[in-house]
Amino acid sequence: MFPCNKCGLCCRHLDKSPVYDDLNRGDGVCVHFDMQRNLCGIYDARPLICRVDAFYEQHLSAFMSREDYIAANVESCRTMQSQLILSVKS
Repeated sequence: MFPCNKCGLCCRHLDKSPVYDDLNRGDGVCVHFDMQRNLCGIYDARPLICRVDAFYEQHLSAFMSREDYIAANVESCRTMQSQLILSVKS
C-alpha cells in the first residue's frame, strides 16, 4: 500500500496536472478537500484517480511494477513537501 501521511498537498495542488481538471475547484484545491480537517470529504467514495493502489491495479500494472509506481508516488510527495518547506522559508 501507498504510505500516505495525510499531509493534503496532493489535494491542494491539482493544478499541476490536467488529469485532475474535473476535481479542481479553480484554485488547485480539490472540490472534495476539507480544508478545516485537512482530509478528503468523500474519502470512502473518492474517484479512482485518487486511489493510488486501485488506480495502479486497473491502469498501470501491465506497464510497471508496483514498487516502481509506489516509489514514483513517494518521490512526488517528497518533492511537494520539499517545495512547501522551501516556500515557507522564503
